[in-house]
Amino acid sequence: MNPEKITIVVLDRNAADLAALTESLKAGGYRVLPASSVAQVENYARKEPVNLVVKGFEAGRVDAIALMRKVRAISRDTEFVLCGQGGTIAIAVDAVHQGAFDYLVKPVEPAALRSVVLKALERQALVAEDPKLRQSLRRRADPDVFVGTSAAMRQVADTLAEVATTDVPILVTGESGTGKELVARALHERSNRHAGPFIAINCAGLPDSLIESELFGHVRGAFTNAINDRPGAFKLAQNGTLFLDEIGDLAPKGQGDLLRVLEDGVYRPVGSPETVRANVRIVAASNRDLARLANEGRFRSDLLYRLNIVELFLPPLRARVEDIPALIESFNRHFCARHNRRPKTFTPEFIAQVTRHPWPGNIRQLRNLIERLIVTVRASAIGIEHAPPLPDPAVVPADDPLLVVPRGTTLAEVEARMIRQTLEKVTSQRSEAARLLGLSRRALHYKLKALKLE
Repeated sequence: MNPEKITIVVLDRNAADLAALTESLKAGGYRVLPASSVAQVENYARKEPVNLVVKGFEAGRVDAIALMRKVRAISRDTEFVLCGQGGTIAIAVDAVHQGAFDYLVKPVEPAALRSVVLKALERQALVAEDPKLRQSLRRRADPDVFVGTSAAMRQVADTLAEVATTDVPILVTGESGTGKELVARALHERSNRHAGPFIAINCAGLPDSLIESELFGHVRGAFTNAINDRPGAFKLAQNGTLFLDEIGDLAPKGQGDLLRVLEDGVYRPVGSPETVRANVRIVAASNRDLARLANEGRFRSDLLYRLNIVELFLPPLRARVEDIPALIESFNRHFCARHNRRPKTFTPEFIAQVTRHPWPGNIRQLRNLIERLIVTVRASAIGIEHAPPLPDPAVVPADDPLLVVPRGTTLAEVEARMIRQTLEKVTSQRSEAARLLGLSRRALHYKLKALKLE
């Protein structure tokens, strides 16, 4: 590998850190392009192949995952190495789950940076040579959510096996954190489209004014600041799978645009006079009751009928507690291999404690706990002292009339009531409320927004 032929973009809004990272990589012989904004990184990627992006975190900014998606929409094999302070580790873990190669803590040692960059470039070279390896690495990037013996997950696995090789739209439902995107990826990898791209779009994050452009792309001059042609999600997913996450939060205009594509099989990029035939498999996901939203007029019933040809319901973790030991062992093998750790053992007391935990964050919460313990616990055995505490009984007083759940109440409504009561009657401090509810502060913030409790 000739370093002079490798292009690395370094993005850091801290001028001193940008200079230090740039100089460290130049010392390794690489061609380094410094950047101070996301737009500048995108411009570099459009003009020439970018092998790797080194992204520095700044306190209060959490745009790493958005940057990865934007750059990979232009250059899907670009690798990412993240650098940040200790307070950004939780964000970095999410980014690594989304496909970043590694994370380094600032101040970054030059030798450590060059070592990680070399490994990232070696993986990039292997992937470029072998498309099958691309799929293998993608599978290794996600732990297995199908392990265990519960009847609910056996039914999911059986249905997935039946429909994977078809092109029918699939609706994946379940609470937040149950592994809906992992199931969508499993559908893609077992389908006849597995050699094509898998593109994931968060519908809740699509501004009304940009929905058409994000889904269908635009041509140069279509609107102000449209200085280049830009492919949309349907173009990027051509011959592959388009995963529409949080479909229940898609704005009404986007629902109509999506319905037209599903009915006609064609779309028109913004500003283009020509239509394009869509050859994608649609997998949608929601943690909301779409039928109820449709009855309330907040989601198009005709779109729901188009999407919900086959539904895969993912049960919450509390409904498949018998799978928890197998999930822990699966996460143990996966994260020990990823982080170069010796496999850990989990004591029976630890297993018993986590089996009794309510896990409001579901598999994602359990996965993050096991990964953190594998990385931070030096001992070979992980015991009950490392298990999360059970919720404080004070959070759920038995005689509180607000906890009476009328027949027909949805799980989302029960969850909203619990969160509201914890903040109003137990503690107004979000960090403490998150601890009592068994959530991270970030997860609580997300739920407050999703349940409109802010």
